[in-house]
Amino acid sequence: MVSNKMAQAMEKGSFIRKMFEEGNRLRALHGADKVFDFSIGNPDLEPPAEVLTVLSEQAAATGSGLHGYMSNNGYLETRTAVAEWLNQPGLPEPVTPDLICMTVGAAGALNVALKAILDPGDEVIVLAPFFVEYTAYIDNQGGKCVVVPCLPDTFQPDLQAIAAAITPRTKAIILNTPNNPTGTIYSAETLQALDALLQAQPQSIMAISDEPYSAIAFDGQTVPSTLANIQNMIMCYSWSKSLSLPGERIGFCAVSPRCPNAKQLAAACTYANRVLGFVNAPALMQRIITHVLNARVDVARYESRRNALYDILTSCGFNATCPAGGFYIFLKSPISDDLAFADACARHNVLLVPGQGFGYGGYVRLCFAVPDSTIAGSRSAFEKIAQEFSVQQS
Repeated sequence: MVSNKMAQAMEKGSFIRKMFEEGNRLRALHGADKVFDFSIGNPDLEPPAEVLTVLSEQAAATGSGLHGYMSNNGYLETRTAVAEWLNQPGLPEPVTPDLICMTVGAAGALNVALKAILDPGDEVIVLAPFFVEYTAYIDNQGGKCVVVPCLPDTFQPDLQAIAAAITPRTKAIILNTPNNPTGTIYSAETLQALDALLQAQPQSIMAISDEPYSAIAFDGQTVPSTLANIQNMIMCYSWSKSLSLPGERIGFCAVSPRCPNAKQLAAACTYANRVLGFVNAPALMQRIITHVLNARVDVARYESRRNALYDILTSCGFNATCPAGGFYIFLKSPISDDLAFADACARHNVLLVPGQGFGYGGYVRLCFAVPDSTIAGSRSAFEKIAQEFSVQQS
């Protein structure tokens, strides 16, 4: 019998997955070329050629223990390579391999980090809009989610609101830069100001940074290092987006060497990796990642798609924020009810995700990690949607 808690969670469901299923229904009804699905952040670019080459080599490799258990925090060779990759100029102290735990993607890393630090009832601040699963991850580990809205328009963290939300039970704050769904990159100045705020508190508050999009930045920008700018940090990373490997579930969490009791915290993450049932990150993917840390998908193609979709939306008169990174455009709904607006878009075979799914109503999210033909073909549909809602076209 399903627990009441799970039954309620399934009832609420996920707007993203619901729209994904609606896309399948509409494609079967109208044909794939007549449906413009911007709902789910599933990279459509192939992994870099060098990744596929190393994958083939490692899959064909023979030898004793290649597919067996290793230490719960992962192969030492892989953790050493990741530590060297992280240790860029400007980092106050070097990350060492014993501070890294290889995980089943960034989602696994987030659950591991939260399990390592939370006692029942501890509070975790999340900045709205946020990736909806954060609330479930916090609940998984016995914590309480405290939602703090970001600054309107810029979507940078609101430091005054964060300060007001801190209580004696606050244990952590989750950061996501570039942000899903807004594409906002948190500035170095903002990160440093947040660090000063956290350091001024009577208790230790951990920043947990979710960084699957940190390699996807546009207009020549780079994403400021959270490890360099925040002292008490656990960085959670995934190669799902930077190498187009979302189905392979490979990532890591790295404890900042500046954390109090950093090695004990890293050991707790390793223990959590085991008892949460992950046991260890996939052996094959660890061996592959070791050799391709500097590979990247063609970010320029994503930037081109961003430009094309942003141009369509704004030329139709919609109010959209041009994202600095990531896969998404956060569009202000022309009506206050973003769910009703998303439903109306679906009637035009345009699928997007209501902002309510990210804890921030009045907006919708569109993913531009889709074929160029999907973006180009959507123009007439957006023109009709704009006309339906009396949006003034430019």
